[in-house]
Amino acid sequence: MSSDDSQWLGPRALGEPCGRAVLKAQPEDFRVTEVLDIELSGQGEHLWLLIEKRDLNTEDVARQLAKAAGIKLRDVSYAGIKDRRAITSQWFSLQLPGKADPDFSPLWSDNLRCLAGQRHSRKLQRGAHSANRFVIRLSSLQAEREQLDARLQTIAGVGVPNYFGPQRFGRDGGNIDQARQWAERGGLPPARGTRSRLLSTARSLLFNRVLAQRVRDSSWNQLLAGDCLAFTDSRSHFAAERLAADDRRFEELDIHPTGPLWGVGELPSAQAVQVLEQTVAAGEPGLCQWLESAGLEQQRRILRLPITGLTWHYPSLDCLEIEFTLPTGCFATAVLRELLLLTDEPGGGLESET
Repeated sequence: MSSDDSQWLGPRALGEPCGRAVLKAQPEDFRVTEVLDIELSGQGEHLWLLIEKRDLNTEDVARQLAKAAGIKLRDVSYAGIKDRRAITSQWFSLQLPGKADPDFSPLWSDNLRCLAGQRHSRKLQRGAHSANRFVIRLSSLQAEREQLDARLQTIAGVGVPNYFGPQRFGRDGGNIDQARQWAERGGLPPARGTRSRLLSTARSLLFNRVLAQRVRDSSWNQLLAGDCLAFTDSRSHFAAERLAADDRRFEELDIHPTGPLWGVGELPSAQAVQVLEQTVAAGEPGLCQWLESAGLEQQRRILRLPITGLTWHYPSLDCLEIEFTLPTGCFATAVLRELLLLTDEPGGGLESET
């Protein structure tokens, strides 16, 4: 994570950073736990495993599980990609029709262990978890505590802009460069993983640019005529005009304005909001056409990110530890960048927080 990520994200909404700190000096400084609200049946051809990994990629763990179970990689599913340089607890499912539970004991180590396992009738789908719980320790802290406390109180009260994090765009924007190259060719990468990654990168860039403009004009957390609104955990949206004047759910951070995840179809927004979104799209015609030709449909994402269960303390004079929960698909870096200017140790780059 670079100290200047504004080229991929946008301006900060709550003011200049309160100071600086180091993120992920060691894997133990960044802990993520998936919150899964699915009741497992205890029977079926899919074995669900809750895996704790340390300093390992999600994809690498999936490959190890597939090899140990004697199945193809495509038969291993997970809800989201989690950071490598971290300690993360996430669910995997393995399709094992007519097979007994494999012996995974040779895999387990200090860096990889199984916390729970149970059978279920269905495989684990992407984004199936309801939230991610973060415990983050920031070291080499250089900031005034009173200023930090005040900023954290503000974050708890108003949320932060729901930017896609810089990790979505790759080191030095490499994913964006690749997406542009494929868009110019008018084709799609043959590998499913690469295709998904680059399409998501293009969509994320367009969304962040819309959100950045709303941050500049201070409307990212305001209701505008023509806005499409959505609940925090819902993928459906509705026109702002349908929100009653006495409905307090917007002020209570239950309902938020949304921005476009580009694809085929008409923008559901209207008036000045639609003009803004069309103007951003007009700046990237190649990427927009590429996303449409890939068959992706117009979707929406909330512009404002509410922070649940935010708590913090100072284990030492130069250390801040923060805990909070975010909805699926949202980035802890979007929260941290409104607080401090962060650097990370070599090799500590973030992957994704979904």
